Amino acid sequence: MSSFEIGNALYLILLLVMVVTWYVAQNRRSLGRVAQQALAWGLIFVGVVAAIGVWDDIRQTLRPTQSVITATGQIEVPRAPDGHYYLTLQVNDTPVDFLVDTGASEMVLTAEDAERIGLPLDDLIFSGRAMTANGEVRTARARLDSVALGDHRDRDVTAWVNEGKMEQSLLGMTYLRRWSRIEISDNALVLTR
Repeated sequence: MSSFEIGNALYLILLLVMVVTWYVAQNRRSLGRVAQQALAWGLIFVGVVAAIGVWDDIRQTLRPTQSVITATGQIEVPRAPDGHYYLTLQVNDTPVDFLVDTGASEMVLTAEDAERIGLPLDDLIFSGRAMTANGEVRTARARLDSVALGDHRDRDVTAWVNEGKMEQSLLGMTYLRRWSRIEISDNALVLTR
């Protein structure tokens, strides 16, 4: 904290003490009521501070972050409050939410997302193996008819379906390499074809 900030904090504390002292002096005959009002105002203050502290989370819930297609055809994805980047792609004409994961080699679908896009799990052969943070899981190779992001559509895309429990599908490097340029600039992931 700088000396200027310390000075401002001391000034605000002194001002608060003076206001509280004046209020108590004016209402010294009914100190019980003053204590109730002080408690009420204290709770209101704590509530306002808490609301300010979680405002970004509230705003994100009410209006989720969306990717933006620029005039040059680039896709700009704002960073989410948790520090990750999320994209919604049209997979076989069905919206699927992905976590952009440059540490993942492949595009990996959750079992739930695979079924939603028309890949019956009973028809998949889970012969592959993948190491995850939760240990080894079985995977099945799948062909996606189309994957679209904005105006950019790719056909006959390879993906893997994870048999284990995953919170969200992952968008790995096999898909990201289809873009000529990937950069992170001003808290946004920018994809260029």
